[in-house]
Amino acid sequence: MIRIREMTFRVAGRPLFEGASATIPAGRKAGLVGRNGTGKTTLLRLLAGEASPDEGEIAFDGLSGLPNPVGTVRQEAPGGDATPLDFALAADAERDRLLRAAETEADPARVAEIQTRLADIAAHSAPARAAAILAGLGFDAGAQARPLESFSGGWRMRAAIAALLFSRPAVLLLDEPTNHLDLEAAMWLERHLRGYRGTAIVVSHDRDLLNRAVDGVLHLEDRKLSWYPGGYDRFERTRAERLALREAEARKQAARRRHMQVFIDRFRYKASKARQVQSRLKALERMAEIPPPPEEPAAVFRFPEPEPLAPPLVTLDDVAAGYEPGRPVLRGLDLRLDGDDRIGLLGRNGNGKTTLARLFAGRLPAMAGEARRAARLRVGFFAQHVIDDLEPERTAWEHLARLLPGAPADRVRARLGGVGLVGERQTTPARNLSGGERARLAIALVAHGDPHVLILDEPTNHLDIDARDALVRALNDFAGAVIVISHDRRLLELTVDRLWLVAGGTARPFDGDLADYESALRAEDAAPREGAPATARSRAGRREARRAAAGRREETAGPRRAAREAEAALERLSARRADLLERLADPATYEEAGTARLKALMLEKDTVERGIAAAEAAWLEASEALEAAGSRRAAEAAE
Repeated sequence: MIRIREMTFRVAGRPLFEGASATIPAGRKAGLVGRNGTGKTTLLRLLAGEASPDEGEIAFDGLSGLPNPVGTVRQEAPGGDATPLDFALAADAERDRLLRAAETEADPARVAEIQTRLADIAAHSAPARAAAILAGLGFDAGAQARPLESFSGGWRMRAAIAALLFSRPAVLLLDEPTNHLDLEAAMWLERHLRGYRGTAIVVSHDRDLLNRAVDGVLHLEDRKLSWYPGGYDRFERTRAERLALREAEARKQAARRRHMQVFIDRFRYKASKARQVQSRLKALERMAEIPPPPEEPAAVFRFPEPEPLAPPLVTLDDVAAGYEPGRPVLRGLDLRLDGDDRIGLLGRNGNGKTTLARLFAGRLPAMAGEARRAARLRVGFFAQHVIDDLEPERTAWEHLARLLPGAPADRVRARLGGVGLVGERQTTPARNLSGGERARLAIALVAHGDPHVLILDEPTNHLDIDARDALVRALNDFAGAVIVISHDRRLLELTVDRLWLVAGGTARPFDGDLADYESALRAEDAAPREGAPATARSRAGRREARRAAAGRREETAGPRRAAREAEAALERLSARRADLLERLADPATYEEAGTARLKALMLEKDTVERGIAAAEAAWLEASEALEAAGSRRAAEAAE
């Protein structure tokens, strides 16, 4: 059990935590959430013992004497000539120490003790367990035998996560683990966390992971900690109810205070009312003020609307693509992209998803076959390295203005405002922006040319949940085509209509949804262990997936379309209502318009408000239908 009691911690004199308390029972998996900059990573450092509270305490019950009580991933990526498998095995310090001792120990009695302990901790099966964890995180047999120094930083961080999971600490601390993973590895990690027997605290903005892999949500807000049982969706509903109740109580109290103050002001100098006035003055002093709920800035994304182009935008006929002559990564590509397409790319890491994205973006020429692109086609390509390519000393305004030479300053500011960078954030050097703000700037740079196609490779890595939801809305409103590579299932489920599977050296449409894909992955992973031929199992899995997918697509296609249409109607009607209210609030309207015109405006406002209510009801109905379908798919996947 983890107990946090009245903890206060300051950074440069500024309190990140002030009298914060929370209790996490043993064996629970907690999702740690809160807005960027509130101190989530700092809390993990405090729990790991890398920092100490200024006041209060953090206590762990039942961990004394355990060989590996608390485990976390170090900030720096591992390197050197050790292989991922060797690095993972070395994370079990007790096993490593016992094996070394067994090689040098001469006393037979001591050797027997060592071998007994090795058997107790299943040391001899450890290589297979480590290899399975590495495979789940995307390292095939060949990759497991390569030196760590030959991998990119992201892959080395995967190795660090694998080593941590292999060490099986009593308390597992993970900070945004899916940022380093692709969709397939994220699905595996989610299943692994569900079965983890220790206590786990996971900082994550991945709504699916927080809904499926944790028992509760630890919310950090206003320097305090609050525990909510259940997944993220339940937390969101419960918190909304609490905030609504708090707001209602604050309004009631404010009304009582105003009523008392009116009485005091009216009778302050009337002798016959002196006793009542004094009574109310004392009551006002005793009345603890209920602060209103904090106002949280709404996350915003808006993409410019491109001029229409005749379809198709891109056509690939028997195309091969790669980086080295004579060694294509992908071949036999027969694909077409139209202006209204919403496509998600699936496939294990290394199969060529980024290669296909670069091919559609026009950044990689075809080696063979014919690739045709529409004249005047503009593509916005968000690659994973875009954020790292920002110039640290340049401001957000300078980055974008350089790409829009001659553009008025107002236009540059408006574009930055369209991704939520407003006020002083526009003139802040990139090095001083948060990870989420740098991601927003990178998206603004990608969309600067009013692209007809947006190709996004892991765009949500540094975005919090509200920003991810805003990105979903913006992509659904975008008038062009979208191709997405992401480990965020919610982003894929809510924005794409079709899936393409990149595997076996080619890419083809996937006949199913994400639940079908996860089932196919699990069957593929289980095939070697169960001794069944992988090809036969995959064919059976595809047949089953096609049968199940037909019903699921029919079940969800209508609600998804209805939700998008309702959201579009809400935005259109809300904008019209705002315009009408502004006109009705303007005194000039009453001076210039006649009675008939005023009546027409009022009638239109009533009509618009009824339309908004109907659109909200339609959106709610569609959302509930999608949520119910998603719950059924999740339950089926869990079985």
